[in-house]
Amino acid sequence: MRTKLTGRGHPGARLLVPVVSLVLVVAVPATSGGSISAPTTKAFPGAAVPTGSWPYPNGDINNTRDAPDSAISSANVSGLREAWAFKLGSAASSVEKAVGSLTAPPVVADGVVYLQDEDANVYALALGTGKLEWEYRVNVPEKSGPGPDGVAVAGGAVYGDTSTSVFALNAVTGKTIWVDRHLLNRGQGAFEIQPQVADGRVYLASAYGSGAGGGVLMALDASTGRTLWRFNTVLGPGKGVLALGVGSGGAWETPLVGSDGSVTFGIGNPYQSLGSAIAHPSRLLYTDSEVNLDAATGKLRWYYQAVPDDFSDHDLQASPISTSIGGVPVIITGGKVGYVYALNAQTGALLWKTPVGEHNGHDDSALALSHQLWIKLPYTILPGSLGGILSNMAVAGGSVYVATLDVPVTFTSLKVVDGDKVTGPETGKVEALNLATGQVEWDTKVPSMPLGAATVSNDLVFTTLYSGVLIALNSGTGAIVYRQKLPTSTNAPIAVFGNTVLVPAGGPQTSASSGGKISQLVAYTVP
Repeated sequence: MRTKLTGRGHPGARLLVPVVSLVLVVAVPATSGGSISAPTTKAFPGAAVPTGSWPYPNGDINNTRDAPDSAISSANVSGLREAWAFKLGSAASSVEKAVGSLTAPPVVADGVVYLQDEDANVYALALGTGKLEWEYRVNVPEKSGPGPDGVAVAGGAVYGDTSTSVFALNAVTGKTIWVDRHLLNRGQGAFEIQPQVADGRVYLASAYGSGAGGGVLMALDASTGRTLWRFNTVLGPGKGVLALGVGSGGAWETPLVGSDGSVTFGIGNPYQSLGSAIAHPSRLLYTDSEVNLDAATGKLRWYYQAVPDDFSDHDLQASPISTSIGGVPVIITGGKVGYVYALNAQTGALLWKTPVGEHNGHDDSALALSHQLWIKLPYTILPGSLGGILSNMAVAGGSVYVATLDVPVTFTSLKVVDGDKVTGPETGKVEALNLATGQVEWDTKVPSMPLGAATVSNDLVFTTLYSGVLIALNSGTGAIVYRQKLPTSTNAPIAVFGNTVLVPAGGPQTSASSGGKISQLVAYTVP
């Protein structure tokens, strides 16, 4: 499960802030208000008008995060200027104060920016001006972690979810096409995913399921919302998970729809305590796994499990990336385990795996599985539940670009899940790996956690820092060549396209990052 950032000086490692409320979904025209404090847009004269598109959650259908048709490079990045800022306006809920109001990247299609916040509200903005065209208000905080939620756009419709429902909206008007509030049964978790839409199907998943089947992967008919298939991510939880009774499995990053008729999801951890993993060891399929399914039927084609019997919150949750090595189709994946993996796209066979970020040498889940693990408390893990790869990666020009978090977490009790104490500085790195071999090409340390997802634009790699800074690195050397202070902290992937960088600046309210400022989506452009 993706770890919450608590909004205090030191992000904690606990995952869940339960929220129970009724879902009331209405479309609110931009002219009718409908919020405690209406959203506003501020324009900044002198900046170029934003252009271009970011039509998928990760830029393209292959999840590469290689900026489509971008004009931004090292030659002009210093000329980036703020064009407009869209401010959400309404007071933050308790969940938003802990994890941020904006945790997902926007999607940009046909001159419109589509954005969802952590209360499941959807906004449509004119790309050129940032003006609000329509909003779809839900006002129900995310139940189980910092999203990312977010929307997908296809065929004139916008697709998204709340914790308990999935919906389709008219992309022009925001009017409801369909809503289904009965997709999840008791114990099957909650939606917190930014879906993918292709071939007339909406692909999404629940996370944090505590029932016998854990989370659920599913495909819906894009036109009607009818369920086409379902796949449980846990084959009946082991005793360790059941003893805790909290949850396991599921997915919350956008899946990969392959050209070979498959769909691939990155799956989260079993969420069991250290003591349970030792006392009741089990592989716990399909947690911490890459799961490749037939896109039309949901039938399992292959899986790759990175960590069996996990107790360290070492998810394999990142959006899988489709690419090729020497003409062979491969999938690049990774997650909080702090490794990047290259898998054969047809069989799931491991081609290479490379550690990224800091590791303290503990890889003890396999020892626990074979009854060979003896723990002396306190017990520190690195990467911990706030790392290593918390945001999505990018592939471009023969390299894999990764943002990692280096935050050690300590267990003081065998009953603790994910560790209960942050015991080191909260920093990170941006790294480049050779796509063919997995060899590290460069790594650059950054002073704050990089959470904006690695995003490539020509010879630059963009990301953001938790403290509220947009940075760009030279893709060949890793040198930081651009910095821009943001209006507030940030905990969401960015979008780079055309002449534009869109930055969701709506992170947790922290004393270190000017907490209390209004969450906003900011557009920067080059001439």
